[in-house]
Amino acid sequence: MSDTFIPAITPLAHMERAARVKVMIFDVDGVLTDGSLTYGPEGEVTKTFNVLDGLGIQLLNKTGVQTAIISARLSPIVVKRAADLGISHVHQGIHDKRIGFAKLLEATGFTAEQCGYIGDDVIDLPLFARVGFAVAVPSGHPEVQHRAHYVTKNAGGRGAVREVCDLVMRAQGTYDQALAPYFA
Repeated sequence: MSDTFIPAITPLAHMERAARVKVMIFDVDGVLTDGSLTYGPEGEVTKTFNVLDGLGIQLLNKTGVQTAIISARLSPIVVKRAADLGISHVHQGIHDKRIGFAKLLEATGFTAEQCGYIGDDVIDLPLFARVGFAVAVPSGHPEVQHRAHYVTKNAGGRGAVREVCDLVMRAQGTYDQALAPYFA
């Protein structure tokens, strides 16, 4: 699989792709979190989210870009975090992420080309092949990084999502306006 030739993507190309994003989709484990799962004494799983990522999602929402989660794992913590951040589309417990993606496209009316997706493992590759803007995190699987239009500098759960939100806003010319209330 690694022998497949994929042409190099220029920096300008990823900004052009980000400019077309109408829906930014996030994986959870390894993207919104650092990929760690902590099990409590009763077997409950906890996750840790980054506040910088959270504000980035909220700012992106305010610019009119919709946000979504598609995750193979089912977690009530993710539902709570999504509600806190205003993420309006949450599809969990779907190992074949193409199913969640099809539901998202139907619900939003946007095309696959108008979607961005950030993921970290091979389970995300079917969406990488469909979206207009595919993003990987630096700790992601090499096959995923190899097929991404952009690889973040920040790690999953450590600012990667904020980096992508800022990048999309900059590409769409909404970054300064989104941050303006904080410079008053």
